[in-house]
Amino acid sequence: MGTVNGSKLGEPLLKNAVSDKIEPLLEAQSREIADYRTWLKGEVKQQLSLAAPIITVNLLLFANNCVSLMFVGHLSELSLASASIAMAIATISGYTVIMGMATALENLCRQAFAQNVYPLLGIYLQQGIWIFNCVALVLSTIWWNMAPILKFMGQDPKISDGAGIYARYLVPTLFSYATLQPLVRFLQAQDAGLAIALFSAVTTVFCHIPLCWLLIFKLKYGMIGAAIASGVSDWLNVLFLSLYVGCSPNFGSTWRGFSKRAFQDVGKFLRVALPSTAMLCMDAWTFQIVVLLSGYLPNPKAEISALSICLNTITILYMFHYGLGAALSMRVSSELSAKRPANARGAVGVTLTLCLIEGIITAVALYFMRFIWPMLYTSDPKVIKFVANIVPVLSIMAVVDAFEGTLHGVARGCGWQVLAACTNLVTFYGVGVPSAAVLAFVFNYRGRGLWFGIIMGLCTQSLIVGTITYFTNWERQSQRVRERVQREVLPTISEHDEHEEE
Repeated sequence: MGTVNGSKLGEPLLKNAVSDKIEPLLEAQSREIADYRTWLKGEVKQQLSLAAPIITVNLLLFANNCVSLMFVGHLSELSLASASIAMAIATISGYTVIMGMATALENLCRQAFAQNVYPLLGIYLQQGIWIFNCVALVLSTIWWNMAPILKFMGQDPKISDGAGIYARYLVPTLFSYATLQPLVRFLQAQDAGLAIALFSAVTTVFCHIPLCWLLIFKLKYGMIGAAIASGVSDWLNVLFLSLYVGCSPNFGSTWRGFSKRAFQDVGKFLRVALPSTAMLCMDAWTFQIVVLLSGYLPNPKAEISALSICLNTITILYMFHYGLGAALSMRVSSELSAKRPANARGAVGVTLTLCLIEGIITAVALYFMRFIWPMLYTSDPKVIKFVANIVPVLSIMAVVDAFEGTLHGVARGCGWQVLAACTNLVTFYGVGVPSAAVLAFVFNYRGRGLWFGIIMGLCTQSLIVGTITYFTNWERQSQRVRERVQREVLPTISEHDEHEEE
């Protein structure tokens, strides 16, 4: 009773009732999945389009120093060690400081461009050039006296003398870098990264490489020729970009000639620039300290040469992390300013995934090229073997550094520069450098111990900033970013508008 052909009479009604409730839920879920896929595809595309020109430009700007070391490495072990330690000090005391200040210029130019106050970009450009060159003038005294500084630190006298000579001929590049960085940030804010990449590629391929070969091997200037070639190539790049900005109609609204306003509001500029500089320097200086520490190991010529090749390799890989981190910084800042905190949090997840994929790919490639890659820098079998032994550690570091580089992008986008600088100070100089010294000199792991120590610092820093990021209240963070923009950017814009009306 109550069944037809073994089925219950109420079963069709029950199925229809359940179907009426489930189908709308399934449709809604399908729409959510489709919307998420559309957002994810758009986010990945947007981040890659932002990151690609930054990565390309930074790789090409770094290429001149990298090519110089490659040429010098084929002269002698002493020449490579001298040039390497000179570049380590030059990076600590010059390039990194100016690059850190330029990250603030990047944010100011982008915010002014987003607010449609185009002439302000030209003022920031001029302000950056004269401030950075003043800083370069002070820092150049360190470069000029590098040999006695290195000897005072206990470095090998022959390496110190060679480094001192190389550094003095490298001084013009400090001023070209101080002029080039504001030009690069000015153009990047207007999505003109292709021009930067094109001019940088032209100067590297058609000027720097032939000039290095001519000065080093044909005219027998040795490693001094590499430093001279770097200066000529860098200033040629500055000339190309300056002519492009001055002559192209694309920048008629952002470049309106020289202005006295570039000498005003210096305090506001420095308040934005100094925290960014501290954050970047606390990170970058750690790696240069590794090269300096290698000078105290047995056989310092080979150790410094090997460590400098590894450092150049890590720096090349870092350009990818930095580019993705810079893209994330822009995305997070934009989404938080637009009151879309959920999108900002989603952007962090997307970049973390992209960076980890990139880190794994580069780590695998680096491992399988561990005997081939160092041959570009030197033909000394001892140095090649040293590098090959360290590469497995660098492969681990490539993945960790990718994660840490992404978190720096979060810090810049959220305005956590001071917090990030403090965590860098604690983790790298409280954990990383001491661990490196202990592993290298006490446990006798030498070069590998130095890099293991830095990995420990990176892991600690990533854990702290990653935890802060995970527990961040993005709604509250959105409010804080909007308040920061109103406090730091909008007053400058209103002052500019008043000045224009006068």
